Amino acid sequence: MALFSRLCRNAMPSFPAPIVSRLPHVGTTIFTVMSKLAQECGAINLSQGFPDFNAEDALFERVAHWMRAGHNQYAPMTGMPALRQAIADKIAALYGTAYDVDAEVTVTAGATQALFTAVTACVRPGDEVIVFEPVYDAYGPAIELAGGTIVPIRLSAPDYRPDWNAMAAAIGPRTRMIMINSPHNPTATVWTAEDMERLAALTRGTGIVVLSDEVYEHIVFDGVAHQSCARHPELAVRSIIVSSFGKTYHVTGWKVGYVVAPRELMAEFRKVHQFNVFSVNTPVQLALADYMADAGRHLALAGFYQEKRDFFRNALAGSRFELLPSAGTYFQLVRYGRISDQGDADFCQWLTREVGVAAIPVSAFFADGRDEGVIRFCFAKNEATLTAACERLCKV
Repeated sequence: MALFSRLCRNAMPSFPAPIVSRLPHVGTTIFTVMSKLAQECGAINLSQGFPDFNAEDALFERVAHWMRAGHNQYAPMTGMPALRQAIADKIAALYGTAYDVDAEVTVTAGATQALFTAVTACVRPGDEVIVFEPVYDAYGPAIELAGGTIVPIRLSAPDYRPDWNAMAAAIGPRTRMIMINSPHNPTATVWTAEDMERLAALTRGTGIVVLSDEVYEHIVFDGVAHQSCARHPELAVRSIIVSSFGKTYHVTGWKVGYVVAPRELMAEFRKVHQFNVFSVNTPVQLALADYMADAGRHLALAGFYQEKRDFFRNALAGSRFELLPSAGTYFQLVRYGRISDQGDADFCQWLTREVGVAAIPVSAFFADGRDEGVIRFCFAKNEATLTAACERLCKV
């Protein structure tokens, strides 16, 4: 006991050699920073993108059912067959492309893992990867760790539309991958069928892989159809498509997603997936397969979130914030120039501490910290939460 007491009093010694970081410029993600600050300040957290409401009890009941039925050991590496079949059926119904359940569908531990695995599987040292900025902050580190070079294409406020001339100029002999995200986080913009045609034309006759982040595929507003790469035959044959059950069914903490891709790309994806994840929560997979049998649950999502978007925008209509368009996702960008001339990161800190509402500075989505005076709110919240937040924001 005396020896244990002495050991407990001794500080942990430093690592005995210098550490050469693989990500020397990467700190703690802005989502963690702002959520932590919101908690410390007792602020309403409209920063990180997660709901403050539950999924239906029916989904939880199916998880409990499969747990009690003894399905608590490893799932197959590729995912439970029932869930892979449900995914393939959904995609065929929505986008008209038939993916082979055994060779072209894989269940993942969330979308971020899927994106990282896809980059690791496809990108080699010296390869170039085109991304659109502002860009979700997981893309860059994945590319850098694979030894790739990031080639950014800038999307500018207020419309954040892709510049196809800039894209054409960026494509070169070392371009290995183009990462796209529609509906787009953080800008809430949605690519059109014409955008997909332009992408197809630019990649035609090349070996470029398209990594399509479609986690908000069911959250597209105003009657607009989501333009999945699976909907476009020419893109489907070169695309790794990623989606998320967490976003679709309000269970972001479950970290379950999926990937579909042509078998040649999927074979490479699975070579990495089997070693960085191997398999995903078995009873949750079986529950999701059951839950997907009612297509209305994902088809109703656009209307569900459009009501929240409209409620939030109407509640902020009398404020000094300038609301930018929100065509998809559950995010709303605003300009705050009529309130403050602070940089967006400082403004978000002030808003959290002094007003009691947390948001995300959009400069965090640019590698160079480009600051256009725009911040992001998440409206995936109960109406009571949104009402309380907007009451505070309208007083600013």
